[in-house]
Amino acid sequence: MIFRRRSVIVLLLAALFVTGLASTGKFYRLAIAEARTSAYQELDLFTDVLALIRQSYVEEVPFKDLIYGAINGMLASLDPHSAFLPPDMYQEMKTDTRGEFGGLGIEISLRDGILTVVAPIEDTPAHRIGLEAGDQILKIEDRFTKDMGIMDAVKLMRGKPGTKVTITIMRETFDKPREFTITREIIKVRSIRAHILEDGFGYLRIAQFQERTTADLHKALEQLRKDNQGNLSGLVLDLRNNPGGLLDQAVDVADAFLAEGLIVYTEGREKASQLRFAAKKSGKEPDYPIVVLINGGSASASEIVAGALQDHNRAVVLGVPSFGKGSVQTIVPLGDDSGLRLTTALYYTPNGISIQARGITPDILVHPLGVKEALDAEDFREKDLDKHVNGPEPEDDERRFQLGEQDRQDYQLMRALDLLKGWQLLKKLDLTAA
Repeated sequence: MIFRRRSVIVLLLAALFVTGLASTGKFYRLAIAEARTSAYQELDLFTDVLALIRQSYVEEVPFKDLIYGAINGMLASLDPHSAFLPPDMYQEMKTDTRGEFGGLGIEISLRDGILTVVAPIEDTPAHRIGLEAGDQILKIEDRFTKDMGIMDAVKLMRGKPGTKVTITIMRETFDKPREFTITREIIKVRSIRAHILEDGFGYLRIAQFQERTTADLHKALEQLRKDNQGNLSGLVLDLRNNPGGLLDQAVDVADAFLAEGLIVYTEGREKASQLRFAAKKSGKEPDYPIVVLINGGSASASEIVAGALQDHNRAVVLGVPSFGKGSVQTIVPLGDDSGLRLTTALYYTPNGISIQARGITPDILVHPLGVKEALDAEDFREKDLDKHVNGPEPEDDERRFQLGEQDRQDYQLMRALDLLKGWQLLKKLDLTAA
């Protein structure tokens, strides 16, 4: 009897479970049908407006202009990095990644709806005239940039080499906006620069991540070791004012310094946007200490490198917090030679930290500072006393490399070099109490 009662209860529960599934499935289909109906209604609204414009607007507008305008409007409702690329802009974007284009030499973004300089590119007209990361671009020629998209702004600032463009800039230290008239040039971005700072200590700067950045990095590191008799005691990797670039190049650069482990991963709504990039075991740099320099102009790919080396304790990050662009843009070619740049995922560092709108926080916070050495000051010393006794003659200075004047003026670089030199000195100390 008990068995029969239990059987009845089980059958009732099974029936309820199946009924529940059937009800859920029916509800799901109804929900999809309602969603489709709603989407079609919205599209009807769109086509009605399009038809009304074509029929009744005060003057005739080319159909393609209306479609392009509608697409731009859709993307403007998303994040500041999603954009429609008409054929000419799409071609220019592909040129950018090869490291040569015509323009001023700045990376721009929208910050709180204001067109803002992410970073000026080294040795370009914008860099030489003094534009800085964080500068707000209020006007380009006589056009205000309020509500202007990034691609429209890029289009206005680019042009034939030798022609001029005037942009109006507002900066925190300005009491009112100032105009900068800049002559356009063919911008050839040199991705890698490197030299020896002092004996044993190398400096390597990555200005932007381009197609050949990793290959040039390996050549530069090889030359640094060769110049320093085969070994480096430390390296300063300078990513300041590096606006980013190609993801695969950032991964390969981080891979050069990591023996194993995750470098970066991405997460988005689609499975294809959920990617993981890990270090490979071949072709590694020796385990010399590294200090990575970052600032507010370090964005995207440069933040990936800094974050990976920081999370794996492979480098000390020094400077000020980075820009915080942690989103992935997928470039989709479209049928009429135009393209779509769409944000499809977010980056995460190996420790699961999102870069987006946060940036990389340095291990050692060091703000830029003007440096002036007191070389003229002379202290009164033993050797200045009358009838002082001379000691043995000092040995000749055998140092092969000495800091250049430009490096001496870079306060953050000096702090990074001191850190590397201090590390080498501390390792030699006998810390046993006497």
